[in-house]
Amino acid sequence: MIEDNETIDEFLARHVSDVEEAIRKAAAAEIMPRFRQLGAHEVDEKNGPHDLVTDADRKAELYLTEALAALLPGSVVVGEEAVHANPLSYEAIQGDAPVWIVDPVDGTRQFVHGEPGFCTLVALAQGGVLRASWTYAPALDRLAVAIRGQGATLDGEPLRAGSPDPGRDLDIATSHPDYTTEEQKAALLGLWTDGVAPRACGSAGLEYLAVAEGRLDAVAFSWEAAWDHAAGLLLVEEAGGAHLTLTGEPFRITGGNALPFTAARDAATARRVVGLLSDGA
Repeated sequence: MIEDNETIDEFLARHVSDVEEAIRKAAAAEIMPRFRQLGAHEVDEKNGPHDLVTDADRKAELYLTEALAALLPGSVVVGEEAVHANPLSYEAIQGDAPVWIVDPVDGTRQFVHGEPGFCTLVALAQGGVLRASWTYAPALDRLAVAIRGQGATLDGEPLRAGSPDPGRDLDIATSHPDYTTEEQKAALLGLWTDGVAPRACGSAGLEYLAVAEGRLDAVAFSWEAAWDHAAGLLLVEEAGGAHLTLTGEPFRITGGNALPFTAARDAATARRVVGLLSDGA
């Protein structure tokens, strides 16, 4: 746990592996035993048939909430399922206390369908600044970690996003049309042009990881929920990438962003994507 007068950097220097252990244990205890074993009574709709929640989501978040708060006394946890139950709890992201931002199962639809493309996302922020993040795909046993100013790793090896090959179509994962306003749909349609190969996104966390690995050139998303984006934004940034909103400013986890926004392998690609989004808006 954090000690008197210890900074977040000092805490992270001692406890990155402890956070990793907590995430792996949560997945082992609450997520993977339910993978491809879910009963109908363990799956519910939140805001419609495309917005699902399972017992794995709820129980893994409770596990992580207890474990992470114990590691860093005085911190708060903002988890997707807790915010669904109490929307006011999201406001903790705006506060001064260290905040853990948790998505216990990102890609719940894939999880429910027995597909391995889901992950657990954890980010640590303070004062609206992302300090560290963990992206763990338990069915694939892949773990990516980013520490602000110290780079990003995947399974212990350095991650570098690189730049797209000149002359090749940009591969971009985008928000599903079901989750966009008419104005956002118009902006995203700017990506349907020569030199771009857009597709609907899967798990946001794994799409960000693909950008950080250089397997995907960019994402273009139209919603702000911090649990979907916080871990991946820092991962891309620390792998050498960049993120920009429709007004050309970096995405803020505290909200108020001009949407859609992009995260890309490099700054030039981010600017190009924002230009295309602006053309469509």
